[in-house]
Amino acid sequence: MTQLDIATRAPESDAAETITEPVTENTSAADTPAQSTSPTTTTGGAGEHSEHCVSDRPAPAGQSSTGEIIKINDVDSYISKPADYPHAPARLLLLLTGGTGLKSVNNQLQADKFASEGFVVVMPDLFNGDPAPNSSTIESSEDNSSFLDTFKMKIVETAKSFQIDMWLARHTEEKVLPILYKVIEGAKEKFDDAVKNGDGIYAVGYCIGGRYILHLGSDKKVATGGQEPADAEAGEVKTGPFIKVGAIAHGASVIPDDFTGVKVPISFICVENDPLFPEEVRTHGEDVDVQGEI
Repeated sequence: MTQLDIATRAPESDAAETITEPVTENTSAADTPAQSTSPTTTTGGAGEHSEHCVSDRPAPAGQSSTGEIIKINDVDSYISKPADYPHAPARLLLLLTGGTGLKSVNNQLQADKFASEGFVVVMPDLFNGDPAPNSSTIESSEDNSSFLDTFKMKIVETAKSFQIDMWLARHTEEKVLPILYKVIEGAKEKFDDAVKNGDGIYAVGYCIGGRYILHLGSDKKVATGGQEPADAEAGEVKTGPFIKVGAIAHGASVIPDDFTGVKVPISFICVENDPLFPEEVRTHGEDVDVQGEI
């Protein structure tokens, strides 16, 4: 978990990138069109997000996804499998997206990329058919010559921020976690061979989805139906962790308290000077690791 890598600011579409040489910490964020050294953010704490977590960029020309969307425990999920599965063994990977959600072609291509590496990929609809409001990048004020243009741009930015805040309020962890628990239970049954082959479930989360990797990797008690913390009167109580290992790419909304109870190895893929995954959050996670809790 102490290894620091530099990731793109639009990780949902990392699968479309062709990497020809290792990226170093000296790489300029301006080298990639979708990157920004100062990403647009709104709200704060566990609700803070970046423009790149809730907006999509065009899918690569000539590329289309190869998986399918099916129901797993009544939750829409994009499924992508290795070409030789089930004739050859595979492992199960849970892929948690940013705000662009299930039907983003970039997210589906990312799932297909993982499938080509030998994983049966389950990418659930975390937002129940309600992805983040589609927002496009606004040109910087220095590109607008008049005061009126700048004023209009600020109005649009404020409206977009309000829409995203309202969307985040609809998709709290109380709403998202029950979806995840249902999908995990269904995936363990449907792809039990892949779970057994990998000795558990692997998981990776991008942006908003990154925070839930920590929840799934903790030893919190959860009642059947997804209530958290578990209520003994609510039914059967299960104790995490629910995954074997996790990775967080350009995590958003992560706070130090999210590391409480985490019991599985977690890998961070970070960007430099990231207000959404600041230094104090990363170092807190490393301290938890050093103390032997992970």
